[in-house]
Amino acid sequence: MTAQTPRPGSRSLLIAGGGLASLALALALKQAHGPALAVTVIDPHAADPARHRGRAYALAAGGRRMLAQLGLWERIAVAAEPIAEMVISDSRIGDPVRPVFLTFGREAEDQADRGVGEPFAHMVEAEPLATALAEASREAGVEILGAGVVRAVPEGAAIRAELTTGATLKADLLVAADGARSRLREAARIGWVGWSYPQVGIVATIGHARPHNGRAFEHFLPAGPFAILPLRDGGSLGHRSSIVWTEREDEADALLSGEPDEVLAEIERRFTLDLGTLALEYGPSRHPLAFGIARAFRAERLALLGDSAHVIHPIAGQGLNLGLADAAALAEAVTGALRLGLDPGSPDVLREYERARRFDSFAMAAATDGLNRLFSNDALPLRLARDLGLGIVDRLPGLKRFFIGEAAASRGTRPRLMRGEAL
Repeated sequence: MTAQTPRPGSRSLLIAGGGLASLALALALKQAHGPALAVTVIDPHAADPARHRGRAYALAAGGRRMLAQLGLWERIAVAAEPIAEMVISDSRIGDPVRPVFLTFGREAEDQADRGVGEPFAHMVEAEPLATALAEASREAGVEILGAGVVRAVPEGAAIRAELTTGATLKADLLVAADGARSRLREAARIGWVGWSYPQVGIVATIGHARPHNGRAFEHFLPAGPFAILPLRDGGSLGHRSSIVWTEREDEADALLSGEPDEVLAEIERRFTLDLGTLALEYGPSRHPLAFGIARAFRAERLALLGDSAHVIHPIAGQGLNLGLADAAALAEAVTGALRLGLDPGSPDVLREYERARRFDSFAMAAATDGLNRLFSNDALPLRLARDLGLGIVDRLPGLKRFFIGEAAASRGTRPRLMRGEAL
């Protein structure tokens, strides 16, 4: 095997995993430090942005500010749809009426702390976002390798990564962003607290005849939430939405094993009637759902990022936003060290990153777990309690603004990039 090390006087960072948060971290660091920091992303699927096809994310205002600061928003804005209003209802599938208990409307645009009105979130399709991140990273000088990391061994002032190609790379810091079943996390003996839900997430792109006008719906059904999220116009019927459908695991196979028209009929039973005729544009695909958080976000010369550090239920649509916040916080910690001439992989830098992210990640994971347990059932006392709670939030503007601020990532101590500020 050959060992590659950066030239004397420069620093280096390796990222194992080429997901959206990984590429955002690589781009942020390379833009901030140029040739003084060698950044390499290692992912066996790095050259295949189509792996993201059919997925879409609710990008909170903090994440949008981060992408704008990185010069990416202008590239993907044409593929992004602002969420103008969120409508939340609680019912059973067969109920003739779905009472609305909570709405987040135009008042969400007043939550920007810089005094500039902006939607609290945009729906962004994953494939164009991944393509834009990869292109901008390469243009900035990030090296993207189509390989995997077999093993990582700390060696004092560096960490050595052995790749599936047989090559060996050395760096000051290795970022483990290799997913919820991270081999690097396990090899570093970082504990994991988590469990699987008896649910699956079903994702599809739906065409519809009537415009959505930027309105998102979240129907809480006994098996779990059924979210309808607005996408940019297009498709066979002129308008499109993404659905994120949570269903009991023991029923999902039967619901999805039929012909496309049978699957569409199941979707129509859960869909709002306001959008007219429906068509299945892409999917559905199913994904296991789980809760998980690492007992530590760091080890010797190793930092966990994204799903390697935390996995949450999609009920609040915050998975991508948590990963981007990780990337922003780690970029800030590494940048602070480099500008002082310090080692970016030192324990002090990694402790700073962990302090910035672990509590926030745990709080969001616990909140989504609690919401899922509260809403994914049909017990009458719980239904009455949650509907009362939603109604109270809807009628108290101050409380509603608090929840909007949380959804928009506009509260608490946030990394500079998520405030729209340069590193």
